[in-house]
Amino acid sequence: MPRVLIADKLSPAAVEIFKQRGVDADIKTGLPKDELLKIVDQYDGVAIRSATKIDKDVIAAAKNLKVVGRAGIGVDNVDIPSATAAGVVVMNTPFGNSITTAEHAIAMMFALARQLPAADVSTQAGKWEKNRFMGVELYGKTLGLIGAGNIGSIVADRALGLKMKVVAYDPFLSPERALEIGVEKVELDELLARADIITLHTPLTDKTRNILSEENLRKTKKGVLIVNCARGGLVDEAALRKLLDEGHVGGAAFDVFIEEPAKENVLFGAENFIATPHLGASTLEAQENVALQVAEQMSDYLLTGAVTNALNSPSVTAEEAPRLKPFVALAEKLGAFAGQMVDFGVTAVDIAFEGEVAKLNTKPLTAAALAGVLRPMLAEVNMVSAPAVAKERGITVSESRQEESPIYESLIRITVTTEKGKRSFAGSVLAGAPRIIEVKGMDLDAPFAPQMLYVNNLDKPGFIGALGALLGDAKINIATFNLGRIDAGDDAIALVGVDQAPDEALLAKIQKLPHVKEARALRF
Repeated sequence: MPRVLIADKLSPAAVEIFKQRGVDADIKTGLPKDELLKIVDQYDGVAIRSATKIDKDVIAAAKNLKVVGRAGIGVDNVDIPSATAAGVVVMNTPFGNSITTAEHAIAMMFALARQLPAADVSTQAGKWEKNRFMGVELYGKTLGLIGAGNIGSIVADRALGLKMKVVAYDPFLSPERALEIGVEKVELDELLARADIITLHTPLTDKTRNILSEENLRKTKKGVLIVNCARGGLVDEAALRKLLDEGHVGGAAFDVFIEEPAKENVLFGAENFIATPHLGASTLEAQENVALQVAEQMSDYLLTGAVTNALNSPSVTAEEAPRLKPFVALAEKLGAFAGQMVDFGVTAVDIAFEGEVAKLNTKPLTAAALAGVLRPMLAEVNMVSAPAVAKERGITVSESRQEESPIYESLIRITVTTEKGKRSFAGSVLAGAPRIIEVKGMDLDAPFAPQMLYVNNLDKPGFIGALGALLGDAKINIATFNLGRIDAGDDAIALVGVDQAPDEALLAKIQKLPHVKEARALRF
């Protein structure tokens, strides 16, 4: 039974989902880091919100960890590169609190436009300062969205309902999608110049950090209103305070800050500044939704291999997982075959899918094949980390599909390019088991075995007997023996499954046999 540590508070319904699905869930919230380090290796998964930090130390200590599930969107508290390198899938729930967060941004926009917090404090203090709180209408105003993803598009929909004009800056927003959600796609400088209100809905990355810098804030209209319910660090807080004090920025409403919890901040006390304590996802509905989603997602992965909303691994639905399983095994073993057959730096890997497998979700298969290819050179690489590792090393990865295969129902072919040329290997799944069906253009049909011997030779009489004698003398038992050749007397291959691994001395003897071109010991 898989075990999951619930390290931050989740709803009882989420805990019940784990139990109903057959996952053993331990609830230990608020653990200090040293306590977490002591116990994390006992678990296959860790479910968190925003309080618990899964840093590189926790990842290193979590020897059995397979998945981290974040109930919510932001994963600032998870070291994704370390998790990826360790083969740990990191999931979030990007849609469970989208409506709630979007509604909070709209609420902040209203509060800012009508100065509601200050008016409330004044009125409850016994004052009646009707003339002091002169607001602005939202009708007809231009809203500038920085980020038009899931939450941004919901904000746009609500703003259009208020009869606002909406312009959006988002490098990933296609013209078709912009038309669909009813916004005008613009560059950042145009948004800054045109927007009456700017609201941010983008993750914090190196490219978005301080996207509203002092320089960019000065490009805005005088009196612009700024709303940030996305991530602290998107706005230069010190610069914003300066422009609030100068009167260039008419007001700002923040739900997120660079340092949280924000017990003090440069923006606090500024005229027409509104702050809330990271309430974007804080509704009963949203908290319940993301908790239930993360429990379902983690259970699916641990029990079936289905991957949903992963930030560092291809997605696999629960329906796809059982169909993909034998092909994942084939791709990884075939990749391992290819990786053990090259001695020079890999510059490119092409994975071709033919037949029925080409109709499946091939991204996990490509990741598995890459892991197999790279593992002989980089022992710690895995299916999760392989695509990133290949990219880091400048290895070009390509994928092709052909929905018809002339002989086999499904075929996977891996072609590895090195400084010395190309080598190609093909395999298929027969009766549910992965098989090698082609090497160096030669047809054969060989099962994978934990220990194998590969020999490339000229097809001459006496070779099989001589090879068998050497293996017998070395007391190595033959489990399977499969042959392939181009033509009689031409190039040939022997793939031998053996019960004991051949050592270097035996390989040297095999290499010296007449007509032998190459001999290798393979492990799977």
